[in-house]
Amino acid sequence: MTDLPRNTILLGDAARRLAQLPAASVDCCITSPPYFALRDYGTVGQIGLEETVDGWVEQLRSVCGELARVLKPTGALWLNLGDSYSRHVRYGAPPKSLLAAPERLLLALMHDGWIVRNKVVWAKTNPMPSSVSDRLSLTYEIVYFLVRNPRYYFDLDAIREPHRSQGSRSARPHQNDPTWAGPLAATRGGLARARAPGQPGHALGKNPGDVWPLATRGFRGAHFATFPPALVERPLLATCPEAICTACARPWRRRVTVRRLGPVSPTPRDQYVHRFASNWRTVREVGELTPCGCGAPIRPGVVLDPFFGTGTVGLVARQHGRDWLGIELNPAYVAMAWDRLGSTPPRYYERAAPLEAAA
Repeated sequence: MTDLPRNTILLGDAARRLAQLPAASVDCCITSPPYFALRDYGTVGQIGLEETVDGWVEQLRSVCGELARVLKPTGALWLNLGDSYSRHVRYGAPPKSLLAAPERLLLALMHDGWIVRNKVVWAKTNPMPSSVSDRLSLTYEIVYFLVRNPRYYFDLDAIREPHRSQGSRSARPHQNDPTWAGPLAATRGGLARARAPGQPGHALGKNPGDVWPLATRGFRGAHFATFPPALVERPLLATCPEAICTACARPWRRRVTVRRLGPVSPTPRDQYVHRFASNWRTVREVGELTPCGCGAPIRPGVVLDPFFGTGTVGLVARQHGRDWLGIELNPAYVAMAWDRLGSTPPRYYERAAPLEAAA
């Protein structure tokens, strides 16, 4: 396969299908692989039904090795994972113990050269009720943000949020780092530079942070686990460029500005308006794409989901003008994904299954 297919679903095993894709061709990957021993998706060879949690780790480690190859050097991987409780020591932990499956996989990926940039907590605002009486209910999952290189594409301005505090003109000036700061302690100079006098923080809004309170979303079809579109949106906007120059491969970003309004209310009123008790009233305006100057055509960035399920990543990508590519092992889920996407499979799609069998 010489060109990366776009806006389609490849039927087959994730690792094998990834091996058929060209190297350094994908801008970002957002995925949620099957958790260990929690679901049976009715497909031979599925990930998640290994005999031990270490076997599960090795399977996903192989998939992530192929992802490292197909991702661009500036690309990113967002990995949504949940944990399981052991029922016998043969699974990899004493009975009733968490298996620490996400942590085991993360350490293995670090050993393979992945750089862990964030551990995002998806705090479920409507968690599933539990009858358990000797531990706390499970109310969150983890989304790991990983990259292959120290320099990568990340558009923070695309996902900034309105400030919720009022600026102060009497804020203390930046001081030197405290004497107790260790060698890995963060410096505070950047925050001081980002805050002009009277502003609550960066003029374009605040960093959304690594705890995302989001509700789970049900699905009427036969798929057991679909993650909510809101969990896909931030990673997509931050790490999948909206437009890329076909000549220099430079990503284009949208020009974002903040206009001070003073005591005047903005028109129209929208989510980007910041209102505080005093005169710090601004509106965040998202403008046009900033071109690179090559004059060459542009194309959308592409997001990959190697465990496509019923196509949530494809839906969100299409809503935001990005291209997408899905890989799915179960033919029934592929049919459901095409139905959700409101599309019919392309004419060449029927050749996907024989191609996979030949591999």
